[in-house]
Amino acid sequence: MSVELIGLLGIVLLLLLLAFGLPIGVSLALVGVGGMALLISPEAALIKAGVVTFETISRYELGVLPLFLLMAHFCFQAGASQDFFEVAARFVGHRRGGLALASIAGCAGFGAVSGSSLATVATISSVALPEMRKHGYAPGFATGALAAGGTLGVLIPPSGALIVFGIIAEQSIGKLFAAAVIPGLTQALFYMGTIFVVCRINPALGPAIARTPWRERWPAVRRVADIVVLIVFVVGGLMIGWFTPTEAAAVGCVGSLGLCAWRKRVSRAMLAESLRTTLLTTGMIYVVIIGALLFSVFISITGLAQQMSATIQVMEAGPLTAIIVMAIALLLLGSVLDGLALMLLMTPIFLPIVDDLGLSPIWFGIFLVRTMEIGFVHPPLGLNVYVLHEMARDIPLGTMFRGIVPFLITDFLHLALLIAVPALALWLPGVLGS
Repeated sequence: MSVELIGLLGIVLLLLLLAFGLPIGVSLALVGVGGMALLISPEAALIKAGVVTFETISRYELGVLPLFLLMAHFCFQAGASQDFFEVAARFVGHRRGGLALASIAGCAGFGAVSGSSLATVATISSVALPEMRKHGYAPGFATGALAAGGTLGVLIPPSGALIVFGIIAEQSIGKLFAAAVIPGLTQALFYMGTIFVVCRINPALGPAIARTPWRERWPAVRRVADIVVLIVFVVGGLMIGWFTPTEAAAVGCVGSLGLCAWRKRVSRAMLAESLRTTLLTTGMIYVVIIGALLFSVFISITGLAQQMSATIQVMEAGPLTAIIVMAIALLLLGSVLDGLALMLLMTPIFLPIVDDLGLSPIWFGIFLVRTMEIGFVHPPLGLNVYVLHEMARDIPLGTMFRGIVPFLITDFLHLALLIAVPALALWLPGVLGS
């Protein structure tokens, strides 16, 4: 049996383990160590597993994860989700689909501190969905806008997915954050454009609400000003080189705790809950990263990625064709795999091909995360939709998935734009010299 065939069987086994519900990190580690034991020796595989585990947990730059997670929890405790939605609702709520527009803006704002799609959709929906239902918004349209808006939490910096990709692919986290700014903003604008068009065609989907006087808008702006300043200072300082990623996360963590104190939200229970949740999430992510690195070593031993790259070169397929094939594969797998599992499964396979094609790994990271985001909303998995269904069980899943269709079309258009115009992701890092 050839080593390439063993690599393919390893991928199939990994998909089966994930389908049976085994945790992502455990599945990656089992296949990685098992494959290495088969190809080299059990003793060498165990030694390699120990080395990878020790090197991973002792990496200084990995400290950025728990610190950014703790920053997100502190910002949540400070009331960031409600504040971001409220300021947007007061400015655009009087327009057709205004509360849906406010939901997208709220998701973009909170996504900048949460770094998580599921956290963003859950927190913003808890505020926005009751308001939209109270004002007569169509249930499918309301949940579709929230599910789509929640995906902004994955891409807009500081993004947990980009941090994990940067660690796995050994790329600059500062460059990845800078590269994500324009795609993240254009993605939000595309969603807002979709809401505008849909409500233009059928105004009953998102009725306008009463206009908020200007004297009531500015107090809402002042309530988010401190959080916005903190985000700009932390992410901007990282992108222009004032801080290393770990230093930026530490500054954000201390700053967000200061915001909680300023807003009189600090308590022993709040600190305990934030620390507990951060530790649980960090432990899960560390296991996933270690498993992904072990799986990556297995894939590199099989030579599967090099074989795929050689096949592409023999076929004389250009970079555009190769990227389109990758996009199709990622979208198909994204319909049955969790986003993080998809990224960690395909990065070791696709990244060497990207390098051989002469494409930027920074651009590929944005492309991969952007494609991964679509998996959060399209069936049959659509985790964002299921999170919403848990919050509004009276709205059928079918209604929610139908409501996401216009936003899915927008997602595909935006992904095509990112492929056609790589400068969307590469221009800002080049200007900043991140």
